Amino acid sequence: FFFRRVIVLSLVTRIPLYIFRCEIHTHISREQIDYRVLVPSWYIGREREKERKSEIHKLSDHHTSLFNKILGQLDATSEEETNKQQIRTVFHQTTTMAAQHTYSATSKSNIIPLRAAIKDYAWGIRGLDSRVARFALESGIIDEVDPDTPYAELWIGTHPSGPTTLRDGTTLEQSVGGQLPFLFKVLSAGKALSIQAHPCKERARDLHKNNPKNYVDDNHKPELAVALTPFEAMCGFRRLEEIAILIKKHPEFAACISNEAKLGIFLCSQDEDDKREALRALFKSFMSCPKETSSAQLKVLLKRLQKEQSCDHVHPHEEPPWERKCARAILRLAQQFPGDAGAMAPFLLNYLLIAPGESFYMAANEPHAYVAGEIIECMACSDNVVRAGLTPKFKDVDNLVSMLTYSMGGPTINAGTPAYGDNRIMRYTPPTGEFEVMIISCNPGEDITLPQLPVPAVFIVIEGSGTTDNEDGQRLVMRPGRSYLMPAGCSPLTCSVNAKKRGALRIALAHENQHRDRPTLSSASDFPVSWRGEFALPPEVRTPSLPGTPRMGMSPAGKAAIAKNLNGNGCNGGHFDVPKL
Repeated sequence: FFFRRVIVLSLVTRIPLYIFRCEIHTHISREQIDYRVLVPSWYIGREREKERKSEIHKLSDHHTSLFNKILGQLDATSEEETNKQQIRTVFHQTTTMAAQHTYSATSKSNIIPLRAAIKDYAWGIRGLDSRVARFALESGIIDEVDPDTPYAELWIGTHPSGPTTLRDGTTLEQSVGGQLPFLFKVLSAGKALSIQAHPCKERARDLHKNNPKNYVDDNHKPELAVALTPFEAMCGFRRLEEIAILIKKHPEFAACISNEAKLGIFLCSQDEDDKREALRALFKSFMSCPKETSSAQLKVLLKRLQKEQSCDHVHPHEEPPWERKCARAILRLAQQFPGDAGAMAPFLLNYLLIAPGESFYMAANEPHAYVAGEIIECMACSDNVVRAGLTPKFKDVDNLVSMLTYSMGGPTINAGTPAYGDNRIMRYTPPTGEFEVMIISCNPGEDITLPQLPVPAVFIVIEGSGTTDNEDGQRLVMRPGRSYLMPAGCSPLTCSVNAKKRGALRIALAHENQHRDRPTLSSASDFPVSWRGEFALPPEVRTPSLPGTPRMGMSPAGKAAIAKNLNGNGCNGGHFDVPKL
């Protein structure tokens, strides 16, 4: 009956159906479709008015099929031009009403929905297993998820390589009146990213000037990462003592390094500058090794490690955990990048496992490579990357070797600090002024008010669902993947979660750093001396009871430390007596 009515009305009024469709979509923008709309009832039958309004109220904010159901329901006695004018008036009233319940793009007090940019790279996670894909689908960036596409990154910012837009097509840069100093990302890594570092401002300017094709801007790129899932990463150089052990244990690795560089490691003094110079010579020698040599040695190394991981492997208690982790990482990387000598990077870089909620910070000129997992990432507004391995992309080994700080030890791992007097708001503050991140949680049956900030901020829902309210009566439905702009000084937004929900609402918010004098994170280069690495004991107390640990003489300071910690019990000539069972 419904379709017959539509056809009859179109014939009587002599207006083809496609005219109605064009007129309707001309006056409906994306942001109005995303919210519930009350349709005027003057052209709907009296008996069906209540039923239609009930259906409309049941629609969720992402249903767009509402407008297809009202095609052709115009007054049959009207002329063509009159009908066209009526439909313009109807939808003008409709969109005006919808805007009052959503936002105004020119308002400085409303939270504004955003459309992030999506990136697919070879290292991304494929299909719906990727959080990036699920977020993009929920927020309407894509209509469907391709199971074969590696969805890697979701960008929220003003960088020209992936500008964020409002739902009416206006760019985020136009809305805030200029570039944001940061770039906010969701990252889903299915396999390892390249071994890389990001240049400081001075070098970034030179790289962009001399090679604009591969270095697209002139800004530095310090970055902060907060884990959403267990996350694996290689960050910062190992201590020289650890590298020396690995050179002795793995002759294949040693064969890729010159004798001069190896002697520099073994004979290095305790001076920090000497250590850095020895590490620089070692890294340069390894990166300069001929491909034929490194590939051949890698094959031999993999064969031996695979045998050790089989039934003939060393008993776990006879090998330190950090050495086992290093060997397994090499096997994994070699499988992902066959023949790439970069698979031996765990011999040089700290291999870290970051738990959900934990964060780390990588300053400029610090080597790193993300291996697997999903994170929230925030950085200065730049896309400059200097790569050296584990990638088919452009590699710039000479620039990477010359730009690194050669600080030893990994970054600090931090789980955030409560902010604004509420332990549900955790801030992650790096020692740089461009950005700061907050993770805000709201449990079922609770509500929480987002901080009012003097600078523009963007946020994305990373978990759970809820609703919002503010002084302007703005209602938003919070679902994972939806991102928003919070203009500077806008009305405080209160989020609430229904008590019947089973999980908390979690929001990740980024803005210009407001706590630079109280950082919670630092990189290895921020320390005056090298981090102690994966050995827990200081050199004076270290003993050969741990396999793979170099034997050192016991100094008076070491003996005093043992006596202080153990009250002199169980200490015999600098070694611990193991009681017999």
